[in-house]
Formats: sequence, structure tokens, C-alpha cells
Amino acid sequence: MNPKLNKFDPAVDKKFLIALSGILWSIVGIALCNLAIGWLSETTARTTAWLGTSGIILSLLIHHFGFLKLVDSNIERILSKKSKVCIFAFQPWKSYLIILIMICMGIFLRHSSLPKPYLAVIYIGFGGAMLLSSFRYHRNFFKLMFKP
Repeated sequence: MNPKLNKFDPAVDKKFLIALSGILWSIVGIALCNLAIGWLSETTARTTAWLGTSGIILSLLIHHFGFLKLVDSNIERILSKKSKVCIFAFQPWKSYLIILIMICMGIFLRHSSLPKPYLAVIYIGFGGAMLLSSFRYHRNFFKLMFKP
């Protein structure tokens, strides 16, 4: 790389990148669940219980069958890099397009005529899965920090 361009390279230690990934996944997961909880608070206790339980089951399925594989491949990719990694490398570049599509879908769904309590199931599903999956990043970060 051109030495003059090196000063613009936002490189960080890969331990920090794993920590940042976990923090971002946690924040997004909590934000999605928080929206869903607000929507469910406007329903009866019985409806909240059914829809909330459905969202939790969905989150466990998304976490186990979808996000764990993604998180593991992200961690493996980050750890295989040299000691300093671009701060934007916590996701592969192609994943940024997927993230953009998911954000647009979320905006579209929030502004659709779909009743918010039913939308809460989807938001709990993805938000809960992101929060659960973030713990894998946090665990790996602490393993790296306290590695002998």
C-alpha cells in the first residue's frame, strides 16, 4: 500500500474488531427487541405471551440455524488476518449489501399495514438471535484478552 495512504487506513487490532462486532450485534439486537416490546405492550397479556413466546422460539431457531454459522465464519476470518485489520472488516464486504437490504426491509415492514404486534414476532426473532449470537463474539474477545 502507498505509504501516504497508510495514514487513512483505519486499522485496529483484531481483538478490538471482535469486541466491536459483539458490541454492534448486541446493540442492534437490543434495539430490535426494544421496538418489539413496545409494540407488544399495547396488547393484552395473553396476546403478548403468545406473540412473545413465538418471537423467542423464532430467535432461537434463527440463532442456531443461521447466525451461529455466520458469526463463526466472521470470527475465523478476522482471526486469520494479520494483527491489524481495517475497522470495517468485521463483516465481509458482500455482507454490507445484505445489511442494507435488511435495514430497508425493516423500514418497509414498520411502515406497512402489518399489525405491529405481529411484526414484533419478527423483530424479537431477529433481535433476540443477534443478541444471543453476539455472546459468541464477546466470549472470543475475552478468550483472546486472557490468553496465556
